[in-house]
Amino acid sequence: MHMELTNLTTEKRNQNSMNLDRSSTYEILTIINEEDKKVAGAVKAVLPQVETAVDQIASALGQGGRLFYVGAGTSGRLGVVDASECPPTFMTSKEMVQTVMAGGNAAFFQAAEGTEDDEAQGREDLKARGISEKDVVIGITASGRTPYPIGALKYARELGAYTVSLTCNKDSKISEIADCRIEVVVGPEVLTGSTRMKAATSHKMILNMISTATMIKLGKVYENLMIDVHASNYKLKERAKQNIMEITNVSYDIAENVLNETNHKVKPAIVMIKAGVSLEEAKKALEKSSGFVRDAIDSLL
Repeated sequence: MHMELTNLTTEKRNQNSMNLDRSSTYEILTIINEEDKKVAGAVKAVLPQVETAVDQIASALGQGGRLFYVGAGTSGRLGVVDASECPPTFMTSKEMVQTVMAGGNAAFFQAAEGTEDDEAQGREDLKARGISEKDVVIGITASGRTPYPIGALKYARELGAYTVSLTCNKDSKISEIADCRIEVVVGPEVLTGSTRMKAATSHKMILNMISTATMIKLGKVYENLMIDVHASNYKLKERAKQNIMEITNVSYDIAENVLNETNHKVKPAIVMIKAGVSLEEAKKALEKSSGFVRDAIDSLL
């Protein structure tokens, strides 16, 4: 086990930070910043694998499937952060994108690191979500050897669900059981083994890419505007009105009136204004176009 860990890139010592304890504050910050610059390049190198994952996820979600992030510690917390933003940003159900975290929800606030070593629990926790072959499961682990997400991915594969590994080491254990392997190698951490740093940053970037690109492919974006935003507070309602104004060139008052008529749903408001139709006609057109606004408008013109 000792040799297994020390051989991992994420556990090696970074030669650029060997004198951290003797560095000034500014020198420490500069070293961290220089290492952080390497993350984007490492992410770029795995874009083909991320593309494969997004296409599979979009297809699955478009057919009623769900996306599960599975992880322990920082990896699980990253999943929680990304999944929790999907309902307000894209008006998804709470079930569409979920996180299965070692130690449960409480582990988000207080570390429960020992739970990551339980492969059987990873299997059981995913099983409790009632997953099927229609779903996609992403196992997140910087080391690539964490038992908890490995157990979950093994179970997912047994059911025929599509599996993705997200790690920071080449040829990792979890990748052996994944349909799609995303191995973003960011190199040794500034603070040896502290994968909440570069490794976590790379995974945060990739999870943002996955969820955002998937939702774009599901028709939840027009140009670069959020058109399925859940307008549940003042800020989001104002953003919704602004988006309608940007797309349709109507006044604030018109955008507000139409948005009120649609019960604060942006998509039908856009279709109503662009195509000059009633709310009912807009809803029918959106249903026929599977929620794609451009196609709905074109069908009415």
